[in-house]
Amino acid sequence: MRLTYLRSGSVMTATLTVLLLGGCGRGDTQEGVATGAPKPAGGAVTLWTDSTELFMEHPALIVGAPDKFAVHLTDLTDFAPLRSGRVTLRFEPRGGGEAVVVTQETPRSPGIYGPAPEFKRAGAYDLTITVESPQTRDTISVPDLRVYASAEEAPKDEGGEDAGISFLKEQQWKTPGFATAFAATGRVTESFHATGQIVPAAGRMARVSAPVAGVVEASGLTRSPAPGQRVTRGQVLAVLTPALGEGGSAYAQARAEIREAQDEHARAQRLYAVEAVPERRVHEAEIRLTAAREALAGFGAAAAARADGRIAIRAPLAGVVASRSLAPGSRVDAGAELFTVVDPTVVWVEANVPANHAARVSATGKATFRVPGSDTIRTTGRTVSVGSVIDSVSRTVPVIYEVSNANGTLKIGMNAQVAVGTGREVEGVTIPTSAVLEEEGRPVAYVQPEGERFERRDLTLSGSSDGRTLVLSGITAGDRVVTGAAYQVRLASLSTSVPAHGHEH
Repeated sequence: MRLTYLRSGSVMTATLTVLLLGGCGRGDTQEGVATGAPKPAGGAVTLWTDSTELFMEHPALIVGAPDKFAVHLTDLTDFAPLRSGRVTLRFEPRGGGEAVVVTQETPRSPGIYGPAPEFKRAGAYDLTITVESPQTRDTISVPDLRVYASAEEAPKDEGGEDAGISFLKEQQWKTPGFATAFAATGRVTESFHATGQIVPAAGRMARVSAPVAGVVEASGLTRSPAPGQRVTRGQVLAVLTPALGEGGSAYAQARAEIREAQDEHARAQRLYAVEAVPERRVHEAEIRLTAAREALAGFGAAAAARADGRIAIRAPLAGVVASRSLAPGSRVDAGAELFTVVDPTVVWVEANVPANHAARVSATGKATFRVPGSDTIRTTGRTVSVGSVIDSVSRTVPVIYEVSNANGTLKIGMNAQVAVGTGREVEGVTIPTSAVLEEEGRPVAYVQPEGERFERRDLTLSGSSDGRTLVLSGITAGDRVVTGAAYQVRLASLSTSVPAHGHEH
């Protein structure tokens, strides 16, 4: 038998679950119960206050038969066990009369107290647990505990175990980052899911090509940056010796013409200064020099002439070398790609929005996304563009968002799962976004119905904002969800062995 209560108030919200089970630590016989016969069923209570989690296992409560409780107390500020402090259990009979009070000054082991109350009469009792610890001070109410006159009157343990994932308190306390929180009603920005990719932002990627055919100089390549290394704008990437007769002679001629034009321009200026030539002569020299410069510039902005006639291939922007396609002494053709340089500090997320959602996209809406291999949910910056044409093959429309990537963790070409915001707020059941995991391409969360029992829930989501996600199905308000170290709970669900009960009862 299971009884479930939900309480709400201005001070705290709590969930109480009572489950009848075999008494902890009892022998095979009790007050005339024959060996092998069903034993009186004990119970388990799970309850959360603002500061404390109570998970209490107790034997069948029978008059004149004191037995040890297992009271597990967790400090919800850090989900650590209560390591010290006094705990008082006060059982008040519903019909009036003398209360049963037991006090334990220190835990038997971290987080676990083991008082053994003795009842003198049967009936319903309301339990108040007072916690006085340096970690927390709290008062926890557990209503309607039943005490039976004899073992024969108590409900019997019918055997069997509840379905679910077993994750004991000792495991929870030893798992770094383990945490839980209530699902609650709230408002978030509506969104829908789409696939996407990480692509270079406009103006932040450059393909460096050979301006003329030539041979890659080995000595220059030894100092050339390798893929993954950072470069500054104007940094020499490689040195190329032009091949004459295949654009190289044209390059050499362009260099010669610019030297002649420079000399002619300087001479015209000197003669004009002493009034030996008219101003028209200077103007003609300037035109010739400009034409020579433009001819040399036609060989590429990344190419810079050296005095020895070789070409220094320079980085057109600051960033990271993404690729390098050349070897020492190799011959390259004019226009062959030598390097790719990317500035990764700002990237774009290009979402492929399905046609049936295209009308819901807002240019002012935000988006969140996740990349494979990471559980981190990132928020995009401004919306760069919303496509106006649906691709006839994929039936999607591109929506591009800008993302800051100062630490370089996002790599060009990565796939992304994007939650595209519509800009419209909706209300419903929300959970912390950290509680959402992805398994086999579907969102899931792990719920804690009882202190040591968990369930996997498939989710239907509708959007995320301010660290919370709207859940359309799979979770109801008041459910307790795992928000930290949920992956460890998932691993426990995959285990085929039955965990030994580690409580020091």
